[in-house]
Amino acid sequence: MQEKRDLAVPSIPGETYRARALRHLVLCSGLIVAALVVNNFIFNPANIGRQDCGHLEQREPLCPQLDALDPSNPIWRTVGELISTDAFKERAVDWLAGAVQIPTEIYDDVTEIDDHRWDSFRRFHEYLLEAFPLVHSSLKLTKVNSYGLLYEWTGADLSLKPVLLAAHQDVVPVEPQTVADWTYPPFSGHFDGTRIWGRGSSDDKSGLIGLLSAIESMLELGFSPERTLVLSFGCDEEASGHFGARELGKAMLDIYGRNSFAFIVDEGGGFSEEYGTTFATPGVAEKGYLDLRIDVASLGGHSSVPPSHTTIGMLSRILVELEENPFPVEMSTESVLYGTLKCYASHGKTMPLDLRKAIVDSTRSKKALKHLGDILFTDPTNVALVGSTQAIDIVQGGVKSNALPEQAYAVVNHRISTLSSLAEVIEHDTKTIKGVAERFNLTFISFGETISDPGVPGAFGSLVLSDAYNSSLPPLRRRRHQGHTRDPMSSFREQFKRHTTLIEG
Repeated sequence: MQEKRDLAVPSIPGETYRARALRHLVLCSGLIVAALVVNNFIFNPANIGRQDCGHLEQREPLCPQLDALDPSNPIWRTVGELISTDAFKERAVDWLAGAVQIPTEIYDDVTEIDDHRWDSFRRFHEYLLEAFPLVHSSLKLTKVNSYGLLYEWTGADLSLKPVLLAAHQDVVPVEPQTVADWTYPPFSGHFDGTRIWGRGSSDDKSGLIGLLSAIESMLELGFSPERTLVLSFGCDEEASGHFGARELGKAMLDIYGRNSFAFIVDEGGGFSEEYGTTFATPGVAEKGYLDLRIDVASLGGHSSVPPSHTTIGMLSRILVELEENPFPVEMSTESVLYGTLKCYASHGKTMPLDLRKAIVDSTRSKKALKHLGDILFTDPTNVALVGSTQAIDIVQGGVKSNALPEQAYAVVNHRISTLSSLAEVIEHDTKTIKGVAERFNLTFISFGETISDPGVPGAFGSLVLSDAYNSSLPPLRRRRHQGHTRDPMSSFREQFKRHTTLIEG
């Protein structure tokens, strides 16, 4: 069993992708160096040695590329040489392995900040203090809601908007029954010479440790930034961020005000080798989120005289109905996947000609666009990347084998397409389930609205849809960078080098 990873790029024929924790860690270090050293260039074109890439925009209209910045600060080369050494890589392994060894698991049912399951986060904070002494002696640290970490590295020019870099400390819990199935223990931090194994080695302690290791190294070299840098480390991202991100957001709003950051870098796709080309895939949009809770209630009784359908039976029928009616999906020119495909077609050296032709043709007609979707949506991964999804993850009901269950419930996890909305998902679920409610003569209430009510005398029970944890989030749609002569993505293209293709969706 391996640490989970986000699908950064679409799964299409010819694709290969292997996420390596050490490579990710060194990459994160390089990225923050890029952000720190070149941030004063980003919005000042007079400081930039421009490279003529107009021919790229003309020759590759599907996926035009930005100029790469040329940082003049000598520390750019010094740090670049440092993170390439074996000594730094060994140090990076130790930093990340030590972080993985602290099980900062977060659970959905944690409702209080004084819950004993937060204890591991205190140990993690102690580890960070010991591992990165210069960070903690040079940067201002504010603990938000006990376990959220907010660092500020104050820059020399306070007129410049700060840059915000984010990561999270928490990891998904490990089922005790599955520990034996892991190649190495889930919190061992074992390094096999290539990979660091364990929960959090990819998501997201590699990012967090990458940021801190870069700053620690730059402080050792005597670097001080021109622009203020803010680090925001949540503590419950895997449980929707109620205690961490939400409170950190409030704190930053109080400290810095609205529209106060030049740009934000959080978890993203990183980079991958696709069709003979290295592609950088920064996150430019995010799906929405809804945990749908389905509650079915009816009269209890003894199992010796059961009704035709118990609450569990009715709930089962509802779940089958949902799975048999998935969300419709179609290829859209507005989807991030489509933008990614255009970059593959423009810059992928080894993309099969028939696939390249299908992508290019799709820019010219709706029929060709539909044909492209028909090709790609034979792969469930691409369906999930583009459309809204549903996954039945929790089912609960009954306490004894000879007692009819009075209540049963399920939680269905939805990831909402960037081209859809919370309202559309709720409407889809309500319409899909309504027929089952009528069939079983149930009073049906969806998110506080009574959809059908057969009347108390004739009603067999009730069916209620709600937000399971009050954690729903609308999707964030792609927005093009506006308002500045230079795009901040230019600095990251320099980090990935000019031969790397940047995908902005």
